[in-house]
Amino acid sequence: MIKPDFSSMTKIDLRAYVIANPNDRMAFHAFVDRFTSSASTETFDIPKSNSEVEEVDVLIRQKLAEVKHI
Repeated sequence: MIKPDFSSMTKIDLRAYVIANPNDRMAFHAFVDRFTSSASTETFDIPKSNSEVEEVDVLIRQKLAEVKHI
């Protein structure tokens, strides 16, 4: 069986391939490498109060709304 060229696949196509072929470790590693290379390295402290948890919830919802409009 000929393996597809993962480096030439779009992120959407690579994700679909990994979902359709869950036992393909090479595809999974290519997927993780591709998505972690573009991930933010920013880290955050764990919320320590209910108000901080609510603030994080608002920030996550705002970020998701931004991503949906891109």
